[in-house]
Amino acid sequence: MAHHFLSKYEVKFGRKIGAITKRVIESLMNYSWPGNVRELENVIERAVIVTKGNKLDIGNSLPEMQESPKSKGLATLSENERTHILKILELTNWKVSGTNGAARLLGMKRTTLEARIKKLGIQRL
Repeated sequence: MAHHFLSKYEVKFGRKIGAITKRVIESLMNYSWPGNVRELENVIERAVIVTKGNKLDIGNSLPEMQESPKSKGLATLSENERTHILKILELTNWKVSGTNGAARLLGMKRTTLEARIKKLGIQRL
């Protein structure tokens, strides 16, 4: 696909680059492409515009890949919410509503808590 976009933008901008280096191909292959094919096309278009010479140079067109929260040992918001709700449910002996219920301790309506419990897949074992 990179070669296809290179050909397309060589014609559009009247450039003759012709080659994509192995290093560039590896960089393109290692990137996660959250924007899919449109993002690849934009990167190649920018590279054609800025390349000097006959080998495609993507420079810093690829954003730095950010580490996910999991790779840094952090939980997602949903995981934190699930853990917190479980702790409160255990504290209230799984009582959801009422004066000493989990919903009241969490500051939410019983129906909201029940919806979150269902959404997060929380089940009493």
